[in-house]
Amino acid sequence: MNAWVLDWLRAFAVTVAVEAAVAVPLLARADAHRGRRLAAVLLVNLATHPLVWFLFPGVSAAYPLRVAFSEAWALAGEAGGYWVVWPRLGMRRAFATSLLANAASFVVGLVVFRR
Repeated sequence: MNAWVLDWLRAFAVTVAVEAAVAVPLLARADAHRGRRLAAVLLVNLATHPLVWFLFPGVSAAYPLRVAFSEAWALAGEAGGYWVVWPRLGMRRAFATSLLANAASFVVGLVVFRR
C-alpha cells in the first residue's frame, strides 16, 4: 500500500472517530439504536471522505477554494445521508449535525496533521 493511501486511512480513522463522537449523540432522537447511528456515520463518511482526500486536491483552484469545495461536499453529502436514513430528522437537523461533526473533524485534523 502506498503512503498516500496509508495517510488517507489514518485521516479517515480520525475523521470517523471525531464525527462519531459528535454525531452519534446528536442523532439519538432520530434512532435509539446506537449501533445504527454509528453505522450511518461510517457510511456517510465512506461516501464523502474519499473524494475529499483523492479528488478535491487535484482540482485546479487555489488551496482555500479547494478546501471550501471539499468541506461543502462533505457537509452536504453527509447531511443528505442522515436525512435519507432518517427523514423524520428533517433537513435542518441533519445539516446541523453534519455541520457540527465536520467542523469538529476539520479542527482536529488541522491539529493532528498540522498541514
